[in-house]
Amino acid sequence: MNMLAVDDEPLALADLERAIRRAVPGCEPRCFSSPADALTHARDVPPDVAFLDVKMNGVDGLLLASRLKEWNPKTNIIFVTGYSDYAKDAFSLYASGYILKPARPESIVDALENLRFPVALARVRFKCFGSFEIFLDGRPLVCTRSKAKELLAYLVDRRGDGVTAAEICSALWEERGYDRPMQKMVQNVILLLMDFLKKHGIEDIIIRKWNYIAIDTKKVRCDYYDFLDGVPAALKAYDGEYMYNYSWAEFTAARLSEKLLK
Repeated sequence: MNMLAVDDEPLALADLERAIRRAVPGCEPRCFSSPADALTHARDVPPDVAFLDVKMNGVDGLLLASRLKEWNPKTNIIFVTGYSDYAKDAFSLYASGYILKPARPESIVDALENLRFPVALARVRFKCFGSFEIFLDGRPLVCTRSKAKELLAYLVDRRGDGVTAAEICSALWEERGYDRPMQKMVQNVILLLMDFLKKHGIEDIIIRKWNYIAIDTKKVRCDYYDFLDGVPAALKAYDGEYMYNYSWAEFTAARLSEKLLK
């Protein structure tokens, strides 16, 4: 879920960001103190949900909401303000919610559960910078099968592009030929991965067809994907290390470093 938060008061914006993060563990809201900067970002990355202060200098929250709706009519607008007398104007824009400051996590959860245009929350988050790690609802998941975890990392790296069993063999067992024993080995690792995901009720993040497997990028969050989308927090988080425990990830690490230097 792409979330935008805008408030021209830095302290209020920081409070709002903390409340959103507590309400949705693992989320990465895009926060702006400048409505103009928020509009620039939203033009490239339309938000699913926008938390907007109403009374701001320059472009106020009502005008900002109107602009966002013009670009994407299904953007859910949630006003977060200290002024209750704007509620009528807010709902004339078909807002999904109206929260009085200070925003509480409980109020944000309630608003997100009653969106005008429901959006599925990405329960699964991957950390690719440094070592590869898996999180479910903000909690780390431990995969004891190293090759199954590596396969999941490889699928995340491919960003939704499907791979064949032969490609998996080439990446995870670099020097091994794709003979019959290796075919069985690859299929066994795929089954181990699916069993791990099913155990936690998240097997739907994988798309499988005949000799084809891919990650469903719409159902997960990832610092790597956020980096490519230009999310400031992800850009700051990258220090040159990307899935350092896997040799095949070196190519992506090099591309990320080049992108950071541009």
